[in-house]
Amino acid sequence: MKINIGIVDDHQLFLKSLVLLIGNYSNCNIVLEALNGKDLQAKLPLAKHIPDIMLIDVNMPVMDGIATTTWMHKHYHRVKKVALSMKDDDMTIIKMIKAGCCAYLLKDIHPDEFEIAINEIATQGFYNGDLSNIDYRRTRKAEKENAPLDLSETDLEFLTYACSDMTYKEIAGSMNITERNVDYYRENLFKKFNVQSRVGLCLEAVRRELVTL
Repeated sequence: MKINIGIVDDHQLFLKSLVLLIGNYSNCNIVLEALNGKDLQAKLPLAKHIPDIMLIDVNMPVMDGIATTTWMHKHYHRVKKVALSMKDDDMTIIKMIKAGCCAYLLKDIHPDEFEIAINEIATQGFYNGDLSNIDYRRTRKAEKENAPLDLSETDLEFLTYACSDMTYKEIAGSMNITERNVDYYRENLFKKFNVQSRVGLCLEAVRRELVTL
C-alpha cells in the first residue's frame, strides 16, 4: 500500500520541487497540495484521499504552521503531521511538536535522508534526525533504542522544562540552579539520549513517553 502524502507550503517553487521528488518514490502518492493553512482547510474535506502524512511549512502567511498543525491535530488526529522548516529554531519547532507534529525536517535535508524519514514516519509514526547517521540507524536494534535510561529526578525535571517553550535562563530560574548547571544537565541528557539538539531531545522524550506535550 502506498503512502498518501499532503504538502502545505506557501513557496510554490519548493512545493512543486518536493512534489517531483516524492513522485520518484515508488511507495508514495501526493494526494493534496495547499499554499497555507486556510487553503488546506478548504481542500481537505474535498480530498479524494486523506493524507497519511501531512508536510507542514512552519512559516506561512494567512495561517502559519503552528495554527495549521493545531487545527489538523484536532480535526484529523490520525494524520501524521511533519514540520518543514528553513531554520533550526528550537522554540518554534518545539511549539510545532506540542501542536501535534511527530517529526521536523529541515528543508535542506538530503533527498536520501528525506526518503528514509518518510518511511520511518509512515511505519513507526515518528522520526528524529538527531539519532545519529543513516547507517547507524539502519543497523541499530530496536531494543537498544528503547533501553531504559538511568535518569535522576533532577534529570526528569530538567527534561520536562526542556520540552517546554521556556528559555534555558528561565529553566535555571525555575530549578533554582545556575546557567552553568543548565549546560551540564543539557549535555548529560544529550549523551544519554544520543541526540545533538534540544529539539532532538524533546522528540526522543516524547517517543519514549517520558513527557507529555
